[in-house]
Amino acid sequence: MAQHDPSGLVARLAAQRAAYSQERWPTLAVRRDRLKRLRALTREHGTAIAASIDADFGGRSAHETRLAELFLVAAAISHAESHLRRWTRPRRVATAARFWPARNRLLPQPLGVVGIVAPWNYPFQLSIGPAVAAIAAGNRVMLKPSELTPHFSELLARLVAGLFDPDELHVVTGGVEVGRAFVALPFDHLFFTGSTAVGRQVAMAAAANLTPVTLELGGKSPAILDPSADMTQAARRIAFGKLLNAGQTCIAPDYLMVPRGSTAKMSSDLGDAIRSLYPTISDNPDYSAIISDGHRDRLAALVQDACDKGAAVVEPVRVDLATNARKMAPTLLLGVNASMRVMQEEIFGPILPIIEYDGLDEAIAHVTAGERPLALYWFGTDARSRERVLRETHAGGVTVNDCLWHLAQEDQPFGGIGASGTGSYHGEWGFRTFSHFKPILHQPAVAGTRFFQPPYGKTFDAMLGALQKLI
Repeated sequence: MAQHDPSGLVARLAAQRAAYSQERWPTLAVRRDRLKRLRALTREHGTAIAASIDADFGGRSAHETRLAELFLVAAAISHAESHLRRWTRPRRVATAARFWPARNRLLPQPLGVVGIVAPWNYPFQLSIGPAVAAIAAGNRVMLKPSELTPHFSELLARLVAGLFDPDELHVVTGGVEVGRAFVALPFDHLFFTGSTAVGRQVAMAAAANLTPVTLELGGKSPAILDPSADMTQAARRIAFGKLLNAGQTCIAPDYLMVPRGSTAKMSSDLGDAIRSLYPTISDNPDYSAIISDGHRDRLAALVQDACDKGAAVVEPVRVDLATNARKMAPTLLLGVNASMRVMQEEIFGPILPIIEYDGLDEAIAHVTAGERPLALYWFGTDARSRERVLRETHAGGVTVNDCLWHLAQEDQPFGGIGASGTGSYHGEWGFRTFSHFKPILHQPAVAGTRFFQPPYGKTFDAMLGALQKLI
């Protein structure tokens, strides 16, 4: 399929905007029909979608694609279909007694045309997931998947074109130049998932048009092991959370904090857990490859930098690069310090630094000293320590005694805070992101507000004085 010329994007946006102007409030039937078509795309083409992502990665677990992409999108569609009537209903809002008999309500309206920029690590989930929310809210959608997943991007463009009019949902393919032109378009809302560095550029491009943005970014998400934790259980759950998609997950635990003196035990338990999950690496279809040679080289450089500065490297399972050069062994780094790149950059790969802390105050201080992360994980049974961590640290979302699973909750918002993002989606939170809740005041024929109109005098003073006593 031919890639889009950046100059054609303006025409496509104009066509979608014109279509929206003819249908400014799509009926429930129209929205449900569009969601139904997305559900058909997900269910009927899952095998092809998984195969295309596998081709782009040079080895991506089909089971992980089914769980973390196809299942999550199908669940989001089902949730939206079940709740759409309630979400779209105008909402009564309390009216202060001084304004009676007027009444307030909120009317959720579509924004218009939404632009979605998706990353490469979960290309289907992070493309169609936001689109589900935007379509449920009644918007038209233009979608730009990553240039690093060309097989998937072309397949998605073809599947969408077969099920949707381009004025409803349209996939834009192309490289960096097309991406830059895309985020510079005057959308009614721009939704971006990717790195913090690129997110800053996207926000600046959108600012030129005063386009509101949702940024789903990343950061160094900590996992904190409390002294009260079941270390063996925690090790298996941390290993799974870290190594899903070979660590190429925005909410993967980026580093692990353990009580002073427990590194040896925890690294041993993590090694056992990793070997249980992935007995082999090179020829194991359950273990995903790194997306590109460039990303593989960056990860190797992080490990080498840590080694050069004194860190110890533990590889519980070795990898044969001759079999698959893009597979990277799960790697534990012990004895790390703040001077190492691995403790300064988001890792986005199967590398887990382990650092020790003395007491809860130090653990909290370490987390709060850095940028606010997209996720935080706490393991233990001490409720007082848990609540201190939850209340005294910031993170986009938290899972207690496990990793990742807060992302799958359709009744909870998902999003970052600070450098890890702005705005949220999933479930009703996504519907709100892509809607404008228009406040409406209904004024009856007889209203006391007439006493506040000129000419001003004693009546005005008396009425305003009476009201001031009520507030």
